[in-house]
Amino acid sequence: MRGSPTDRGPAAGRRRVRRTALPAASAVLLLPLLGAAPSDGTAQASSGRLQSAFASAAAEYGVPQSVLLGMSYLQARWDTHGGAPSVSGGYGPMHLTDARTALAEAPHHSEGAEDPRGDGSRATLLPEADLPEESELPARLRTLTKAAELTGLPAEELRTDAAANVAGGAALLAAEQKALGEPPSDDPADWYGAVARFSGADDRGTAAAYANDVFRVIREGEQRTTDAGQRVTLPAHPGIGPDTGQLARTGLRTADEDGVECPKTVSCEWIPAPYEEFGDGDYGNHDLSDRPVSQSIEYIVVHDTEATWDTTLKLVQDPAYVSWHYSLRSTDGHIAQHVKNKNVGWHAGNWYVNAKSIGLEHEGFLASPDAWYTEAMYRTSARLVRYLAKKYRVPLDRQHILGHDTVPGPTGATIPGMHTDPGPYWDWQHYFTLLGAPFRQTAGPKGGLVTIAPDFTRNRPGFTGCVKQGEPCAVHGSSAVRLYSRPDETSPLIQDIGLRPNGGASTIDVNDVGSRVSTGQQYAVAGRDGDWTAIWYLGQKAWFSNPKDQPTALGASGLVVTPKEGLSEIPVYGRAYPEKEAYPEGVPVQSVSPLPYRLPAGQRYAVGDKVPGEYFYAPTFDTAPHRVVIGEDQYYEIQFGHRVAFVRAADVRVLPSAA
Repeated sequence: MRGSPTDRGPAAGRRRVRRTALPAASAVLLLPLLGAAPSDGTAQASSGRLQSAFASAAAEYGVPQSVLLGMSYLQARWDTHGGAPSVSGGYGPMHLTDARTALAEAPHHSEGAEDPRGDGSRATLLPEADLPEESELPARLRTLTKAAELTGLPAEELRTDAAANVAGGAALLAAEQKALGEPPSDDPADWYGAVARFSGADDRGTAAAYANDVFRVIREGEQRTTDAGQRVTLPAHPGIGPDTGQLARTGLRTADEDGVECPKTVSCEWIPAPYEEFGDGDYGNHDLSDRPVSQSIEYIVVHDTEATWDTTLKLVQDPAYVSWHYSLRSTDGHIAQHVKNKNVGWHAGNWYVNAKSIGLEHEGFLASPDAWYTEAMYRTSARLVRYLAKKYRVPLDRQHILGHDTVPGPTGATIPGMHTDPGPYWDWQHYFTLLGAPFRQTAGPKGGLVTIAPDFTRNRPGFTGCVKQGEPCAVHGSSAVRLYSRPDETSPLIQDIGLRPNGGASTIDVNDVGSRVSTGQQYAVAGRDGDWTAIWYLGQKAWFSNPKDQPTALGASGLVVTPKEGLSEIPVYGRAYPEKEAYPEGVPVQSVSPLPYRLPAGQRYAVGDKVPGEYFYAPTFDTAPHRVVIGEDQYYEIQFGHRVAFVRAADVRVLPSAA
């Protein structure tokens, strides 16, 4: 949600800065996993146990097994996550929520002092957090307690035992069917209303979107091996046509969809962020613009946050805080839009990126090292991104669909404070598969590029700092691949001089992105040594393990940049700002300040877009002096390290990666 410190302009001392108790997003992923997947032998010996649990629960509570399997897939893809809670306090394959217990186990969060707007023309504005009392938690965050009452099973067993968790979900579904006045039935089509109610949504649109997804899964069928080594299968039932008329009897409200910019396949309501002026020229919490007429939209930024849904909505409606365009709810994928896409939200910590992006916040009530996100939220988010990408012609790749953790620091001083959400546990491969753009091999070993693409479940790099600094995190699947200075895991990690300008080694801390790459990112190949592949990364040759029997990267080809002949190295930038001659009178010239990195001759980096230098001048509530300044200088966006960066077109040659 939040950004990073920036250099403050001379007006900073005259602005009000409010202290916050809200956790910084760079400190996401804080709760420990409670377990890990069993060994292969154990998994094989018990691979049918979870499938049997669905059959038993369906029989005991008189619900169709296919419906139970479909609901669980949409919530958790049948994973147990070692008993750890989701970001919204959900447990187990049925995502039964017990937010009070999850909150009690959460460590104290750090305080943030970052500037999500990322422009020195205004100072940081931070509100006081308003964390809810336990009694204020909505029913959708307390479903495990109700399941315990219905089944007579202890809450701890429902949290930690997969079979008990499935039974709890079956009991809840049966109770919803009874509450609707519907009789038990063996026909899945008769359970549409109960499934909609099970979602926890309080409006018809969200409940219907959830139920439609469940029945889509039932019609298409699914099968996969879970994170605990359990093989689960839901056979396809293509002929099922649910009784959607039951939705009218659920008693759910109709959400305010007036003016929302969302696809018709999702539930979306309008909860506006305020554009207000208050005292001494201060205003918030976004800037009015006229995109894409005034300037193009090039990026969609994926965030997660650490707050309940209700607190998230309070924050975005605080005129003294920051803003983003959409929030997505974890339990059911419901969307709220806050800022019109033509306007500029304050969310990424880099003003250039803010001015050219749309920000999506994914609810993170209790971020943990597991940090699992529901399938309902993944699917809704993917539908929204597909819609936005088509509308604004944003390419579906990792240089345009950015994680907050890949947004570059605008200046060298800001790099250490840039945020790391959504973290190494966001499943980028699954997300891009839902986007309709899965990462695939597109070239052989001589293609010149690789696309990072480990198997999320099997790829389990070690991390520390999930609970306490230096302490190991529980082992878990990840989108991250670690980088070394030589082709062996005993060699030092790659160093990031931007993160540690005074020296110091990279770490395996869960928030240290200095020596790792992420699924979907593309890099130029710098060498190979057996099961190891080298890439160019932050001006260095970086090695990662890439064995043939479990590859972590796929062959690719495309365009790369390298310094022009005669240049020993070139500067790298965190923003693509115009040259000073481009600024009209009355618009302060913005420094074209390079980052502390250099791109040496002989190295190559994957190209994203070629863009003009551009700056959106918007320091006041009054929009009259606002200007979009476009220069003659051109830049290339490149995948330079974990984060993207920019180089001047005048400094580089563009080549085919295979050349």
